Amino acid sequence: MALSSSLLNRNGWDVECARLPIAASAADIRRRTGKQSIRIHPRCDAAPSSSPAASESFDTKSFRRDLRNNELYNRQGFGYKQEMLEIMQQEYTSDIIKTLKENNNEYTWGDVTVKLAESYGFCWGVERAVQIAYEARKQFPSEKIWITNEIIHNPTVNERLTEMKVDLIPVEEKGKNFNVVEKGDVVILPAFGAALDEMRTLAEKQVQIVDTTCPWVSKVWNTVETHKKSTCTSVIHGKYAHEETVATSSFAGTYIIVKNIKEATYVCDYILGGNLDGSSGTKEEFLEVGNKFKYAISAGFDPDVDLVKVGIANQTTMLKGETEEIGKLFEKTVMTKYGIQNINNHFMSFNTICDATQERQDAMYDLVKQEPDLILVVGGWNSSNTSHLQEIAELKGIPSYWIDSEKRIGPGNKIAYKLSHGEYVEKDNWLPAGPITLGITSGASTPDKVVEDVLNRVFNMKQEEALVLA
Repeated sequence: MALSSSLLNRNGWDVECARLPIAASAADIRRRTGKQSIRIHPRCDAAPSSSPAASESFDTKSFRRDLRNNELYNRQGFGYKQEMLEIMQQEYTSDIIKTLKENNNEYTWGDVTVKLAESYGFCWGVERAVQIAYEARKQFPSEKIWITNEIIHNPTVNERLTEMKVDLIPVEEKGKNFNVVEKGDVVILPAFGAALDEMRTLAEKQVQIVDTTCPWVSKVWNTVETHKKSTCTSVIHGKYAHEETVATSSFAGTYIIVKNIKEATYVCDYILGGNLDGSSGTKEEFLEVGNKFKYAISAGFDPDVDLVKVGIANQTTMLKGETEEIGKLFEKTVMTKYGIQNINNHFMSFNTICDATQERQDAMYDLVKQEPDLILVVGGWNSSNTSHLQEIAELKGIPSYWIDSEKRIGPGNKIAYKLSHGEYVEKDNWLPAGPITLGITSGASTPDKVVEDVLNRVFNMKQEEALVLA
């Protein structure tokens, strides 16, 4: 395709380019989508909180339905899908990855045999989110465009959107400052979704909302809506500060967020009065300031009341096996407490594990079974799904390095990387001498081009090593 439209201008997005189509008017949008201008539910406060629970008096399900029918809301793109995918292919794909795929995911370059995980990199939801964000800039060439969070957890893609003049909502001491957003602006909701109060604020401002929320995330929101309707407390397996979990909890009624099986065991032990493993304490200890659940429970949470009936949900990027383990633990706990015959009155569970997350984790398990000399895990350092790929390698005991770009390698035989729990590490002489077998995978937000850049850095190091030996 011709690139003269300036869409590929890496020095900045040329909003004055006459070759871009004129943005559609509200009437055009109505003709295309059949949507009408409607009244959005009012709010009583002006600024969104960081992780609000859905008010029992506010119908979140109706709000989402009405928002989807608003003429200023779009979640399907603007008709430029194929064009944007072609641009993304030029920016983000890799000849090295293509060679690996054509050779059953294994190929040798000099002294380096690379084994690529069967499932890796951009998932469908991420590709869709980036594509729609690109479409938004073409549809609105001169409008101010904001985004509520990083579109995905990858620095390369986020920097590209910055070049396109897509700006993050500024974050101040009290939270995001939505006062910068004016009527007529365009606001993108990222793949992780946005919290309820953020959506309500934007709806009131009558801005053009471009929603790239992954359908798998929306599926979890539907699950917590079901919990709320059935007066269940949502037990959310996730990280309370992660954007996706902030959004999910905002659509829940009563909720508690557990990060791992250890926290889930604490909650289950409390339900059983200390008869599971004795890890829990009194109600006061459960709720005390500084407790592990200080920021991970809904307002007014009472463990004696709110843990009688529970439903399981999850952050879609968590470790699949642990989500399943937590669900089984709560199910067994409830059966022990109330009897098998009463399980349906006290427990709900739906499968909300993202297919893409599951596939990449399964592929990582297969990769570690092949026992390569070392593994590189490529992905943003704030990417939850990537951290769990690193965790799988660590559990297997294979030397593994989680890096977000090739810039973490060098100078010399040095690497800066993170462990699965987030610790930053620097290591010398990380790359073994001589022929090696290198396993590699990437998180669901990572373009193939980033993986190529990493591999090229390794190949160059090996070439330099060969010259020294010669």
